[in-house]
Amino acid sequence: MNALRKIVVGSRRSNLAMTQTKWFIEQMKEAGAPFEFEIKEIMTKGDKNLHVKLSKVGGQGIFVKEIQDALFNKEIDFAVHSMKDMPAELPEGLMIGCIPPRVDARDALISTDHVKLMDLPAGSVVGTSSLRRSSQLLLMRPDLEVKWIRGTIEARIGKLREGEYDAIILAAAGMKRVGWDDDIVTEFFSAEDVIPSVGQGALGIECRSDDKELLDELAKVNDPKSWDEVTAERTFLSEMDGSDQVPIGGYAQLEGSNVKFTGFIASPDAKQVFKHTVVHADPVQAGKEVAKVLRAEGASEVIEKVLADLDNENK
Repeated sequence: MNALRKIVVGSRRSNLAMTQTKWFIEQMKEAGAPFEFEIKEIMTKGDKNLHVKLSKVGGQGIFVKEIQDALFNKEIDFAVHSMKDMPAELPEGLMIGCIPPRVDARDALISTDHVKLMDLPAGSVVGTSSLRRSSQLLLMRPDLEVKWIRGTIEARIGKLREGEYDAIILAAAGMKRVGWDDDIVTEFFSAEDVIPSVGQGALGIECRSDDKELLDELAKVNDPKSWDEVTAERTFLSEMDGSDQVPIGGYAQLEGSNVKFTGFIASPDAKQVFKHTVVHADPVQAGKEVAKVLRAEGASEVIEKVLADLDNENK
């Protein structure tokens, strides 16, 4: 009997990343993939710079570049990413092999004494590492103070409990994956009201595009619904040249044979807000149509200004 092919899986080192990676390997095993699996932990640029604002660490791909290098060097065979960390464009030779079923795209508020967002006293400090979250937060509560926060889920919740923040905003999917009970959440924001990050709640399995044997096995665990929804969102991100450095979000839902997609772009102070929804049979066209509308309304200029201001800050 021939020995099984050993597949080396790349993962970041956090509890969330390792939990996601182990979960996906189990899905592969249950689908009958004829492989042995080994996990290789990889430290990324985004993991090394936890004391710097996410928008200043460096554009798209700060949580994936070292992992992509390992793919090119054949140190690993595929990587399990949080889809929201993936840049809009992938390097030639790499591709998303599959997207398993999405967990939860929503953002969640965790606050001291379970005080809801609209009931927080004026001047309360809310922690987030996302310009997208902070701009939408300021739209709802301009009287709150937004303070950046980085680190693992556990570290952020620890800072909240130590009194450094009155509330924090996290992705619901991450908390669910690492086993935090819903009881810790003060409130879940509707994904229609607080537009999530592109791909939030979904995993992206990245591999070399010439690895046919692996791609055939990944196809068995791909979720077509999640694939179409994330495709619409990532098309929008690509069309708008967006990244973690700008307040941009997108949320798609498959409704029958159509995709309903909403795109969001705002200035960091939330004084300029662009939001549009389309329903289309083609997820790619859904993303493109929203991008076209927002560009016509001036959203591209907001993105350019945010990036220019950031460049000046970093000089």
